[in-house]
Amino acid sequence: MKQSLTHRELITQPESWRRAARAASEATGLPVPGERVAVTGCGTSWFMAQAYAALREAAGQGETDAFAASEFPRGRAYDRIVTITRSGTTTEVLRVLDAAGDTPTLAITADGKTPVVDAATEVAVLDWADEESVVQTRFATTALAFLRTGVAPRAVATAADEAEQALSSPLPTAVVEAEQWTFLGAGWAYGPAQEAALKMREAAGAWTEAYPAMEYRHGPVAIAGPGRVVWSFGPLPEGLAAEVTATGATLVAEGGDPMADLVRAQRLAVAVAESRGLNPDAPRHLTRSVVLSG
Repeated sequence: MKQSLTHRELITQPESWRRAARAASEATGLPVPGERVAVTGCGTSWFMAQAYAALREAAGQGETDAFAASEFPRGRAYDRIVTITRSGTTTEVLRVLDAAGDTPTLAITADGKTPVVDAATEVAVLDWADEESVVQTRFATTALAFLRTGVAPRAVATAADEAEQALSSPLPTAVVEAEQWTFLGAGWAYGPAQEAALKMREAAGAWTEAYPAMEYRHGPVAIAGPGRVVWSFGPLPEGLAAEVTATGATLVAEGGDPMADLVRAQRLAVAVAESRGLNPDAPRHLTRSVVLSG
């Protein structure tokens, strides 16, 4: 079978992350410790914003909020606003930048010839991570690698090494053939867990959900059962593995770097799409960028 465009792009992520780490070490406009920062984007970019915000706060670098661009709180004071937009044309992101006033802004994008370049104070163009596919894989994680370097420089290299292993190891048959998938994550891993669920919905039209790991017991565990998957990004809370196993669901809990685990979930989305006769390069009802009129 001919490999999909989505697959060909997602397998390039380890080297793309390494390049992002090198670029971040020379970049201007990245948040500095002590600043109060807001990070925003839409869809996949919002989930990457959530991951970075949690990483930055956990590292003690300062209060960091993440918002979907459409829900960005107007009038709230920040020392810096960071936006993530692959296309550089997303309407909601451009509106956030337009309303930023004198607040310094950094836009991370894949295209240096789009409106976001003029709208932001500083721009990081990760053009080597741009994609032709509608479904985002490489750009989103590369943007996170770029930002993560400013929090934990060595972590990106480790994640890239683990991602190479994630690309070469086989996906369990029970995971590919399941009827439902739930992704869990705590702290910064919740962003990648949400992104994994989104990839499954976009590429494969699958029934997927995502929850903070500790919240899973509070209702969602009711849908676990044979033929269904519970996939943990990062370690599970104490006792939850036994509860999931008791339901008969397939548990995936490798405990590796969540960015590397997301690569496996991207592979799963492509595999499930193809098993259902769907083309992951042509997701239903989606376009590469959302540009609103008016």
